[in-house]
Amino acid sequence: MTTRINPSILAADFANIEHELARIATADLVHVDVMDNHFVPNLTFGPQMVERIRATSPIPLDVHLMIDDPDRWAPGYAELGAESVTFHVEAAADPIALARRLRAIGARAGIALKPGTDAEPFLEVLHEFDQVLVMTVEPGFGGQSFMPETMPKLRRVADAVRAAGLDVWLQVDGGVTVDTIGIAAEAGADTFVAGSAVFRGVPEAQIAALRAAASAHPHAHG
Repeated sequence: MTTRINPSILAADFANIEHELARIATADLVHVDVMDNHFVPNLTFGPQMVERIRATSPIPLDVHLMIDDPDRWAPGYAELGAESVTFHVEAAADPIALARRLRAIGARAGIALKPGTDAEPFLEVLHEFDQVLVMTVEPGFGGQSFMPETMPKLRRVADAVRAAGLDVWLQVDGGVTVDTIGIAAEAGADTFVAGSAVFRGVPEAQIAALRAAASAHPHAHG
């Protein structure tokens, strides 16, 4: 199974963004959290900053929109050249129509589910999406603890993806460390967002350690 490690730029030093991006060149994608201070009580950056990251990043962009009205705003991030654009189903008026629009522009389309959001309504339409992000903390702030109670939901999505034979990336975001990544890998995740776990140490070594820890716990269901 492919293991993707997507460091969250939220944990980086913004004053030295080019240098910070170069430090994570061995990762798969750079996870960019866009927050609007409405959908979540935190404000990060918008299109201009994302465009700058896109221009300087050695790896593709995995944009996670924690914003209201993604139906209106998400396509703009795809147009900026983000490889993957993930929006929250809780905020989208029409997730399927939005995903189709993102795909038409050329981005991978992802849906994100907060810890309390049920995956059940989306299991029949997983073919409309390229990624499902199961949040393992409440979205909004970095540095929170991993929520193992979200794993049954992840497992349910993983089983549905496999049963349908789809190529849908299963991402977890929140509290992912070398200690928790195995729990998520075992439940079916293949794409892992890690912030402080990467940037607090030597990023290349941290990325390698996360990969190894995830690979040591392959998805348990055969």
